[in-house]
Amino acid sequence: MKILTSIILLFTSFTLHAVELPGIPDFIDQMVAKHQFKRDELVQVFQRAVRRQAVIDAISKPSTLKPWPEYRVNFVNAQRIELGLKFWNQHAAVLQRAEKQFGVPQEYILAIIGVETLYGRNMGNFRTLDALTTLAFDYPRRADFFRSELENYLLLSREQDFNLLAIQSSYAGALGIAQFMPSNFRKYALDYNGNGKTDILREPEDAIGSVGNYFKHYGWRSGEPVALLAQVADVNRLSVLTELKPSLAWKFDVGVKPVSGDYAYLPPAWILDLTFPTDKEYWMVFENFDVIMRYNTSSFYAMSVHQLAEGLKDAKRR
Repeated sequence: MKILTSIILLFTSFTLHAVELPGIPDFIDQMVAKHQFKRDELVQVFQRAVRRQAVIDAISKPSTLKPWPEYRVNFVNAQRIELGLKFWNQHAAVLQRAEKQFGVPQEYILAIIGVETLYGRNMGNFRTLDALTTLAFDYPRRADFFRSELENYLLLSREQDFNLLAIQSSYAGALGIAQFMPSNFRKYALDYNGNGKTDILREPEDAIGSVGNYFKHYGWRSGEPVALLAQVADVNRLSVLTELKPSLAWKFDVGVKPVSGDYAYLPPAWILDLTFPTDKEYWMVFENFDVIMRYNTSSFYAMSVHQLAEGLKDAKRR
């Protein structure tokens, strides 16, 4: 295989410390038995994988620990709107096609890519093999998840015929312009430009189509809202004010309604409160908000995507 036979050539000029983490030999056995990998080649791969303390540090201190105003400013700002408009103009036809095919507004596809990678400018600076190996064998809290992603990464490298030691990702192993985990890359990434290869690492068209496909798979409801700024008549009457989704707890009879707009009908929603230094801000958030959270389970993340999408749409109209 190209991806494995080129390993020695890549690393003859310097030596990396081999990882010696419990569980790797058993994992190699599994990959050989289950997927017919060659044992010697996998041994060579993992001899060159490196445990990265920076990966453990990053996943242990997620950005969502910041207060909402500090978190928001990183993603909803003039730079991301300006660069987003340029990306939108460059790929307008593809974004229109994806919206029509998947029912996801262009600005939300665009906002995901903007939040995740600044429109492909920042796709991560960790070697994917190192990140996933570190988390699979030295992060017990989510070891099963990351071992599965490592398995999918090895399979993906074989299917895509790329060198698994040369690919960069986020600290969690998310890949490419759309930052798909390896399992999602294999399940939902599309060859959206029709060139015969599914490449969300380098091809914006494939990333756009893949985000739309991902959202559609997880139940995006075309034409329904994502989030609406809300008025709360009596906070004490609300049974749940939380960042975690209750059983669709919002009801009009507790004095909650959108700040603006005349809505004869709204789908079920739940209440999200966002804390500012001097006050709270309440939002009605809907099933499409939940779909965004399939990308990242943080409500701060989903709200940042929503507000960036709204900012991009407003800027596009001007």
